[in-house]
Amino acid sequence: MWLLRWILRPVVKLAFRPRLSGLENLPTDRPYMLVANHGAGFGMADILSFAVLWLEHAGGRPLAGFAHPFAFHVWPISWLMTGLGSIPSSYEAGLAALRAGVPILVFPGGDHEAGLSFVRGCDVDFGGRTGFLALARQANVPIVPMGIRGSRFPSPVLFRSRVFAWLAILPRAFGVKRYPIGVAAVAGAIAIVLLLPHLGPWRFVLAWAWMASPFALLPWVPWTLRMRIGPPIEEPTLGRVEAAVQSLVTTR
Repeated sequence: MWLLRWILRPVVKLAFRPRLSGLENLPTDRPYMLVANHGAGFGMADILSFAVLWLEHAGGRPLAGFAHPFAFHVWPISWLMTGLGSIPSSYEAGLAALRAGVPILVFPGGDHEAGLSFVRGCDVDFGGRTGFLALARQANVPIVPMGIRGSRFPSPVLFRSRVFAWLAILPRAFGVKRYPIGVAAVAGAIAIVLLLPHLGPWRFVLAWAWMASPFALLPWVPWTLRMRIGPPIEEPTLGRVEAAVQSLVTTR
């Protein structure tokens, strides 16, 4: 929290100028599931921006954020996620939090949505995933939609690849099925090959390692992020939730 408040907050505010509205739509008498579209790459820009704004405006209310299990195996991201109160995006962890009375923040699109190209900047696509609906029904909690506008641009992705997830080994070992190939990953690999000829064939190994590194997906483009929370959905379906989040993303 110290790191978030005194070190990351000024950087996040300067780089992404985040705004959050609709907090009045969050239930105060019971836990809930806050469902949002996922940003590009690891979604670090929107996660950190939301954490900063939640710290400022939510009055200390608890909230556990879902994060891909992969994030808990990569230091220092793992340390940061744990410190922010994130939990692995599993059915068991989510149910335990909700039954303890703690709301959770969920990105149903996961690695599918995080790998969408930046040219689809305003698209919401959960990839047909419905596990979050089953979790909400079992925990008997409402789903509250939240749309995040601009989250595709701080770490622009060109495409996602199942093949690269396998070939890179490390992502697949931690359960990442589709690995996003970003602009920074490609540009960095090209720079390594062209600027380090003295390394001989090892420069291609280094370029490959950079592309497979999670650091190639960290946010680097300053972009305004706007987050808007909508009213709760008591009887959610995949179509209703996706449409609600999409509306919050595209409405100015």
